[in-house]
Amino acid sequence: MTKTDYLPLEEDFEIQYVRPEAKNLYENSFPQPATPFSAGCDLAACLMEREIFLEKGARIKIPTGLAIQPLKRGLAGFIYSRSGLGAKDGLIVAQGVGLVDPDYTGEIFVFILNTCGEKRTISHGQRIAQLVIQPFVRPKWRQVATLAKTERGAGGFGHTGI
Repeated sequence: MTKTDYLPLEEDFEIQYVRPEAKNLYENSFPQPATPFSAGCDLAACLMEREIFLEKGARIKIPTGLAIQPLKRGLAGFIYSRSGLGAKDGLIVAQGVGLVDPDYTGEIFVFILNTCGEKRTISHGQRIAQLVIQPFVRPKWRQVATLAKTERGAGGFGHTGI
């Protein structure tokens, strides 16, 4: 495989800056991945204040100043924690993963949870999460009397040992 085999697919999305200060956060451009092969685009805190404080164990809703809309069906935005921010500072996306449905055209907010044992500061412009565009499939349910047999069967969490 060559390096170009790792380049991502591209699909058209529309983006709106819903707060005047948001455009400056993205260097008068759009959210971009950090490297050519990165999957996520960093989202920044678009705060009226220069910084906010988050007590240990607290959760806060942070605006990004952005709204997005896919131009192709079957795509949605998924908001993930930034690995360094979570591992080093204990600031993670509160619900695990956030979802931006394709028909949602309002501002993207990120709910951040402070899992650290001390108060943390979030500054205006700080990169707080990453947005990954992913395909999704809507199931067409079909009721059956039983499911097909598999090697695992109904074995639950931990059934294969450590």
